Amino acid sequence: MQQASPEGAEGNSDAAAVDRAISSRRSLRAYLDKPVPKTLVEHILDVSARAPSGTNTQPWRAYAVAGEPRDRLCRALVEAFLSGAPRQHEKYAYYPTPFFEPYLARRRKVGWDLYGLLGIARGEGEKMNAFHARNYEFFGAPVGLIFTIDRRLEPGSWLDHGMFLENVMIAARGHGLDTCPQASFPPFHDIIRQHLPLAPEEMVTCGMSLGYADLTALENQLVTERVPAREFAHFEGFDDNQGGKP
Repeated sequence: MQQASPEGAEGNSDAAAVDRAISSRRSLRAYLDKPVPKTLVEHILDVSARAPSGTNTQPWRAYAVAGEPRDRLCRALVEAFLSGAPRQHEKYAYYPTPFFEPYLARRRKVGWDLYGLLGIARGEGEKMNAFHARNYEFFGAPVGLIFTIDRRLEPGSWLDHGMFLENVMIAARGHGLDTCPQASFPPFHDIIRQHLPLAPEEMVTCGMSLGYADLTALENQLVTERVPAREFAHFEGFDDNQGGKP
């Protein structure tokens, strides 16, 4: 759901471009067979590295795979997933156990909205499993990204790491590319280590698909909802009649 632009944003091309890149970012799950040049991937990562970090620690590493190295990694991951190979979780939990409201309802809604588009009904485990396996093919994107963080760092550095990841997705939108950040990769970090030169202290945080989205694909018709600021933010000291540009 695209938000209305603040007053004055339409007249400021820089502000409008930033708003457009942010509001058009979606997690897309089908991509065109169109290569992305290494120079563009490197540029996106260079720009994204301007993310803030405490005392400029820059707590992120990225591995970009394309072509045959990407295909080899994907084959190994898909085989491990479909065979039911044990998942070796890293030392962090992405989701709470158990889930609770309002987060549980939001999680369920996006899942069933997506499966509904694909014609997958409740209880069709095999179809769900087959679609989930596409995570490990980067949903057909020509570039797969694997991100890591030094496991010795503290939660503040994870916040910084997240801001870097957001920059990657927004910078990609600015170049007409789309992404899908994926939490499905850390449980198979042992396989990833067989294909990429991760140091022992590196922890896999997530993967990310990067490419030109196939906007005709059913799964890419999903547009998730967002709670507006008036429902999650508290404002004090503002004059509602003040007006003016942001």
